[in-house]
This record gives sequence, C-alpha cells and structure tokens, in this order.
Amino acid sequence: MFLAFVLGISLTFSYAPFSLWWLMLLSLSGFIYLLSLADKKQGFKLGFAFGLGWFGAGISWVHVSIADFGGLPLIASIGLMVLLCSYLALYPAFASLILTRYFTSRLWPAVLPLIWLTFETLRGWLFTGFPWLSLGYSQLSSPLAGWFAVIGEVGVSTLLVLLCTSLAILIPQKKWLQGLILASTVLISGSVLNNYQWAKPTGEVVNVSMVQGNIEQALRWTPEQDQPTMEKYQRLTSDHWQSDIIIWPEAAIPKLEPIAQDYLSNIDNLAAKHGAGLITGIVNYNFETREAYNNLIGLGLKHEPSQQNDSIGKGQYHYLHNNRFAKHHLLPIGEFIPFEDWIRGIAPIFDLPMSSFSRGSYQQDNLLAKGYHLAPAICFEIAFPSQISANLYHNTDFIVTVSNDAWFGHSHGPDQHLEIAQVRAKEFGLPVLRATNNGITAFIDHTGEIQSRLPQFEAGVLSDQIKQVSGDTPYRTFGNIPIWCFALVIFAFGFQQKRVKRAPAQNT
Repeated sequence: MFLAFVLGISLTFSYAPFSLWWLMLLSLSGFIYLLSLADKKQGFKLGFAFGLGWFGAGISWVHVSIADFGGLPLIASIGLMVLLCSYLALYPAFASLILTRYFTSRLWPAVLPLIWLTFETLRGWLFTGFPWLSLGYSQLSSPLAGWFAVIGEVGVSTLLVLLCTSLAILIPQKKWLQGLILASTVLISGSVLNNYQWAKPTGEVVNVSMVQGNIEQALRWTPEQDQPTMEKYQRLTSDHWQSDIIIWPEAAIPKLEPIAQDYLSNIDNLAAKHGAGLITGIVNYNFETREAYNNLIGLGLKHEPSQQNDSIGKGQYHYLHNNRFAKHHLLPIGEFIPFEDWIRGIAPIFDLPMSSFSRGSYQQDNLLAKGYHLAPAICFEIAFPSQISANLYHNTDFIVTVSNDAWFGHSHGPDQHLEIAQVRAKEFGLPVLRATNNGITAFIDHTGEIQSRLPQFEAGVLSDQIKQVSGDTPYRTFGNIPIWCFALVIFAFGFQQKRVKRAPAQNT
C-alpha cells in the first residue's frame, strides 16, 4: 500500500513544471507490476493508494485556493482535500479491482487499455468532470508526443497504459525481446509522427497582444478596486492599439456588464478607431432573471474594415450583442455550488464571490476580432478536448483561452494548466493564445511549442506575430473514435483468449 502510494506521488514529477516524462513509464509500470503480485482482494486497495498519491501530490495546488481564500481552518481545508483526492482515487481503484478480479495477468496488456480508458472517460464526465492529470499530458516532451495529433491526449494515455502494462508483465517473465520491440515501435513511431506537420503555416501572420494585469485575487471583487483595475488594463493597452487582436484575461473587467456600459463603449470605440479587435472577459448578470454568465465578449472591429460598410472608427458593441461566448464547463465550488440549497452558507468557501454562474451552451459561435475567428475556452474548459473540438469550424483561425490562476499562488497548478493548453495546440494543429491575470500568459504555436511568454506575477503585455495555418490533424477529424476502436479490438482479443483458456479446463 505504501509503495503504491509513493509510486502515485512520483507521477507528479512527470508533469510540468518538472516534465520528467520517462518517470511516468517507470512509475506506471511499477504500479502495474505491483498489482500483478497482489491477490484479488488487494486490487482495489492498491489502486486507491496509487490514486491517492497521484492526485494528492498532483493537485496539491487546489489546497492553496482553499487555504488562502476558503476561510476554513487548516484541519477543515486538509479534510476537503483528502475528500476530493479520495473521490478521484476511486477511478484507478475500480479499474484495478476489475483487472485483478476478472483477468489473469497475462491478459492485462490486452484488457487494461479499455478498462483504463473507460474509467478516465467517466472521471472527465461525472459531476461535470475533472480530467486533470490525465496520464498523456506527461508526454508532451517525449517521443510519444507525435501521437497527440493522431489520437489525442486520450489516445496517448491509452497507449501509455498498453506500453507500461506490457513492460510490467513481459520483463519479469524475461521476455526482453518482445518488450524491446513493443517499446521501440511505440516510441519510434511517435518520434517519426512528431516530425510531420499536419497543419502548415500559410505565410500570413497576425499581430496579437495579450495583457496580463496581475491583479491580486483578494482585490478582484472589491468594489473600490473596480475603477483602478479597469484603468490599469486601459493603460497597459495604450501602447499596443496597433495590434490586430488584443486579448484581456478572464473577468478582466470587474464590473458587471450591465453597469459597465460607459467603459465598454469607450474601449469599443478606442479599439475600432485604431483598427483593432479586442476580446475581454467580463461577468454578465441579468438583474431580472438573476442569471450570471462568465463571458468573453468582442469589442472594436469585428470584421476587416474592407468587409464592413461602417468606417474604421465605429465600434460593434451594444449590450447583449452576439459577439460573445458564455462559459459552459463550470468549476464546482468556484463557479457553481453543488447542492446549493443545503451547503451555501456553511463555510466561506461555499459562499465565494461569483460562485453561482449559469451554464452557456456546449457549442457556440466563434468570437470575431478584425475578421479572425477564435474558438474560446475559459479557464478549466481547455482541459476538455471534446468541447474544444465541438467549437472548431472550417474557418477557425486560433484557439483563445483565458484564465485567472491567481487562486493557486506559487504552486505548480499554472504550469500544468499551460501544459494542457500546449497539448490542445498539438491535437488540433492550431495556435493557442493564452491570456491570464497573473500568469502564465503565453503564445503557443500549432506544434504545441511555446513561442513567447510573460513571467508570472508581473503586469505586462505580450505581443507577437502569430502564424496562420492550414490543414487538419487526424485527431481534429476523427476525435476519440480510433482509440476506442483500437481498445475495443484488443480487449475483444484478450477476452477471447480468456474463454479459450477456460474451455479446455472445463472439458478436462
């Protein structure tokens, strides 16, 4: 149990900012080997211990927000973290239970990929889903990275499970050659695929500026700080109006949209006057229906000046105009309160400002800025590739993701968040523009490489020329269908082998 727990903890170092991708191969193989030595009654316990270490260390940054902003005593905040990590640990625990109880170890390489894929899919769906720390993200800098564009992060996770399970079973049996052939095939093919560009630059570039305000989290919803915050964003932008697109982060404007009309109209006209499109986060609250939406809205130019009848100096904005996006995937506790009628008011963490949002549609139109089409993802949404895919259209130019990671201080959470955005870029072959309140603001090119970035915890503006690309990756075209088919086929083979093995025994 202790060894399984330690192996789970070690997975943290395979993700950003540590990025020791090879450690994932060792730790996961070690855990599966440990399972192979256990009896049927130990599978669940070992899987739970492994998951507790995996998530306890990997998402320890969540405790920063609970401890610093939740208003709970230390023992209560630790208790909440244990509860969250215990829930997440149930998924590898049940996967291990099914594996050890119903299949002999020789069949594990064939059956575990589908079992793992099923439970990880459930983890990304139940209770709105929490797919953070999926195994594949650890392979961003490994030879397996070439597979992201073909089968996505979900597929790379499944491939990792296949590889590690095979090594854990074959090597103790001294089947070195088979293990070497399998590992070489998977790793070399991934390396070859990584050198192929499914999407290629068109030669056209777009000038983009992203503003990082670095507003302290404790001040973000303090009414007397509204005006200084808005003035700061306008001041930081003042030297960058020549950009084609300007992006402000999530909820950059702290005033509710209905009462920020004058400010929005001013920014709208300023952007239009200088020939720029501006995208910003803001909360829209309907005082009649009491519905609040975490929005991204477009200001300034919506189209190229030559494509509109209005002059270059005229903006697009009016309240509830259609160039907007409402966040769909809401974060539990932070953006909506489960069982709100029961637990609201129990503790400050269940009564945080802006913690009761309404949900936007799963599929929405792209945002338009000076004629460019941007597929939005607000904060946590970048971790859901299926939702990103649903909002990519034939004319989508970029993915834009905005966030406020000030909740998580100097932890490794923001680095993991950036890593997830890099994987989305590789999967879909599109540049990702990531604007945040206090970091990590970065431009990610269509191959998943960081083109430029701002330091954390500093106010500033990041400007760069972003290449437009043409072409679709296989993952963008087919999604998760290929990896599900592959996992089902090898599972069927393994299940057939189980029946064949049982038949002679029954006849005897």
